[in-house]
Amino acid sequence: MSGNRRVKLLIGILVIMTLLVSACSGGKSNNSDPAPNNGKTPANETGQKEAGGEKAAETAPNELVIAWLSDPPSMDPHMSTDQQTSIVTTHLYDTLVIHDKDLSIQPGLAESWTPIDDLTWEFKLRQGVKYTDGSAFNAEVVKANLDRMQDPKTSSPRASLVGMIKEIKVVDEYTVQLVTEYAFSPLLAHLAHPAVGMISAEAIKLDYEKIDAGEKAGAYLSQNPVGTGTFKLESWNPGQEVKLAANPDYWGNPAKVDKVTFKVVSEEGTRLAELETGYAHIIDPVSPSSINRAESTEGVSLNRQASLSLSYIGFNTEKKPFDDVRVRQALSMAINKDEIIQGIYEGTGIPAVGPLAPDVFGFDETVKPIEHNIENAKALLKEAGLEGGFSTTLWTNDNPERVKIAEYAQSKLKEIGVDVKIEVVEWGAYLAQTAEGKHDMFILGWSTVTADADYGLYELFHSKNVGLPGNRTFTKNPDLDKLLEAGRQENDPDQRKAIYKEAQEKLVDIAPMLYIHHQEYLNGVSDKVEGFWRHPNGIMQLKEVSIKP
Repeated sequence: MSGNRRVKLLIGILVIMTLLVSACSGGKSNNSDPAPNNGKTPANETGQKEAGGEKAAETAPNELVIAWLSDPPSMDPHMSTDQQTSIVTTHLYDTLVIHDKDLSIQPGLAESWTPIDDLTWEFKLRQGVKYTDGSAFNAEVVKANLDRMQDPKTSSPRASLVGMIKEIKVVDEYTVQLVTEYAFSPLLAHLAHPAVGMISAEAIKLDYEKIDAGEKAGAYLSQNPVGTGTFKLESWNPGQEVKLAANPDYWGNPAKVDKVTFKVVSEEGTRLAELETGYAHIIDPVSPSSINRAESTEGVSLNRQASLSLSYIGFNTEKKPFDDVRVRQALSMAINKDEIIQGIYEGTGIPAVGPLAPDVFGFDETVKPIEHNIENAKALLKEAGLEGGFSTTLWTNDNPERVKIAEYAQSKLKEIGVDVKIEVVEWGAYLAQTAEGKHDMFILGWSTVTADADYGLYELFHSKNVGLPGNRTFTKNPDLDKLLEAGRQENDPDQRKAIYKEAQEKLVDIAPMLYIHHQEYLNGVSDKVEGFWRHPNGIMQLKEVSIKP
């Protein structure tokens, strides 16, 4: 290594060490912006970036490196509900159809589709597609996947995505018909969800062997993904990094990079330093408090994408006192969403009235929110017999914004006599324990990936989906169930919108959640990266990404 390169590398290491020491010492936050102006700041003025952006010696020349907050808990699309898993598995597996940038349905592994009648859809499948284990994709594979998702033996948390399909007919090797129990308008949108990725039938058999041996569903596939996607799994060091390699047998346009490495960098300041020193090409997420720093650093750009997502504080409606709607409404009134958006998210995103973002089919702008009103909140608690307040816990994972929301909520709820203890829970345990209903209140997000109200409401609030599938508030409201069932069975778009308007009004009224905001996805991206974009559903799109020398 030349003297100059050795010096550059040492500078990069020192920057990261300095940031870590600062974080531990309680000094200036790593999330603050060290650049005093709004323009691009040269590297030698901030001490943030090496000239030339040297990458680590072990990084391959055509390897895309992404530094992100946390590791996916699984590689099995049918058995996972988190976004980290979906981002990785989207690049390992293909779905029958996909949503493009404009949220229109486009061909995937299905080249075309035709409604035969109100209940039957016929799909013509792409021919000559091979899995990374050498097996062929065909109609029998589609059946094996949908059967697995619906099988009570696997208890897939994604079963409701395809639960309306009552029969899968293999017409011939490359033709399959899906017969639904009732007319189901958003079927194509559901099939575009990354969770309905088509897994190798041979790999599914191996997973069933694990089940028969007494292990949980996904025991094999969570560690050994076998797909037809642009990439394949090369290695996975849980908690550290996931490494993907370009699939040489991919049926579509080949990947433009040889490898993609997702490495876990949980600390915000360290992620930024990795981007600034060239040790990472993309970071996820960029905290709103770091926007100016990302935008003012030479060689770095900020990618911003409006989302289909919701951030919320959920109440466990099966636990006292949250089984009382007046308590849920009171806590919702005590929180000022605008203060959260301006003070924590630096003005990014928009306040949520209910669960649906504006770009989701079925969103209704006339629905009125619960307004911020401290005095009314106190009055409701008094009416509920809790004039003296009560003590409770609020769970969050270590996402920086969620921790700040928890601290803000703790402060605001104290004003109405509610004493909140914050508990920061490790991500895997967080998902498992909120699914089991062990929490009082919790902070989480949901992305309506299908861009249809059915997925944004049925998964989160129907009584059939309590727990792992999505309904972690344990909402069980018969009137709401009827509306959500009617909405998914109605074919007329205008009638569906009317049904979902009523459902949204009810969800504001019964307040199983404090609907905070619809976020803006923020990614730091090296100027060397070309072709990167993020879908409104939150999935980073890496298939067309290339790296300039």
